[in-house]
Amino acid sequence: MAEEKHHHHLFHHHNEEEKPVEAVTYSETAYGSGGPGEYYETTETVGFNVPDQDKIDEYEKEKKHHKHKEHLGEMGAAAAGAFALYEKHEAKKDPEHKHRHKIEEEIAAAAAVGAGGYVFHEHHEKKEAKEEEEKAEGKKHHHLF
Repeated sequence: MAEEKHHHHLFHHHNEEEKPVEAVTYSETAYGSGGPGEYYETTETVGFNVPDQDKIDEYEKEKKHHKHKEHLGEMGAAAAGAFALYEKHEAKKDPEHKHRHKIEEEIAAAAAVGAGGYVFHEHHEKKEAKEEEEKAEGKKHHHLF
């Protein structure tokens, strides 16, 4: 049988730059004999994944990005709603241009609804980024429904 060299060094690097560790594996080999002329070899290998810090940082950055966009959408919805109320007030105050103010009120109300939809969308994206981050860290999810 040809002998193979196995290197089991924890800190052995071929070059100076460090590479991220994606999985850790531990291997143990045992030798024994069952009687005269009988020999055996057993190998037990245990491995687990180590979360990649770059991916975790990327998920955190994405989560922050969506949170920021969600807050901007909230401000946009509030501003559009306030403008719609202002135009409603102007329509009552200025009967000569009532039709124009009514149209602007409806446009502002539609913009507020659209901004609310955008906020909902960004909130969903933020939750997805959070779940991906937790998955990368190895946290378990229990979805019951």
